[in-house]
Amino acid sequence: MMGEESTDSGTDDVLAAAEDCELVSVAVGDHAEGVATVVLDRPDSRNALNAQLRRELKAVLDAVEADSSVRVVVLTGSDESSSFVAGADVTELRERDAIEQRDASKRPRVYEYVDDLEKPVIARINGHCLGGGSELALGCDVRIAQEGSKLGQPEINLGIMPGGGATQRLPRLVGEGQAMRLILSGELIDATEANDIGLVDEVYPEDDLDDRVYDLAGKMASKSPLALEIAKKAVKAGSRMGLEEGIEYEAELFALLFANEDKNEGIDAFFEDREPEWQPR
Repeated sequence: MMGEESTDSGTDDVLAAAEDCELVSVAVGDHAEGVATVVLDRPDSRNALNAQLRRELKAVLDAVEADSSVRVVVLTGSDESSSFVAGADVTELRERDAIEQRDASKRPRVYEYVDDLEKPVIARINGHCLGGGSELALGCDVRIAQEGSKLGQPEINLGIMPGGGATQRLPRLVGEGQAMRLILSGELIDATEANDIGLVDEVYPEDDLDDRVYDLAGKMASKSPLALEIAKKAVKAGSRMGLEEGIEYEAELFALLFANEDKNEGIDAFFEDREPEWQPR
């Protein structure tokens, strides 16, 4: 099994990256072994995504990706902010012209950082999840929301539109009609309705949120790191390929796992009724 995080040099790098940040913190293994919790903390603006927060989040995610002791990431807002992310920093948007915005939109942005992470990412939505915050959550693999959270794409109210992937990811998740409703009206919905249309996957009262988030994260983290990565890659491909192409891609990835020692270890552990000892990624 995975060793203690405190002795892992990769985890030291994660903590060092977070030490250089003012608006992002990270804890590894505090809630579940192999799980890194990345916390956005800009409470005075409900975690609005300004340039500094985006820059710091990228740096922390780079370090998390490189840490072999981290198998799953939980992304959330601080308790003080009472929000996941309330949107982009409107002051910064007001100051940009088209050329400056085109430069700011160069990829990879934080949305692609989250979406492209090889490790599973769970969005722990603990309050407002609007605009760019909704787009950040859309880049995650699973979204678990606290009761009472508000979600939506209110950019249209400002005379603009979503620019962080919502026009593409949201229809794939909830269907074109629901995506049009949210994007073109700018209306906000609560976590229960978000769950009903598939925007979030589960909703829990505040007192139960962490139990569910870290139970799920811990279950994921107990699996083979390579199998987690490859399975995530296969599922992501499903919305980006045709059916036949996707099935062929799945078969190739499935066969690839047979070249890894974890395949035999997992099967042997099953027959021997014991916990498997996975290879580090």
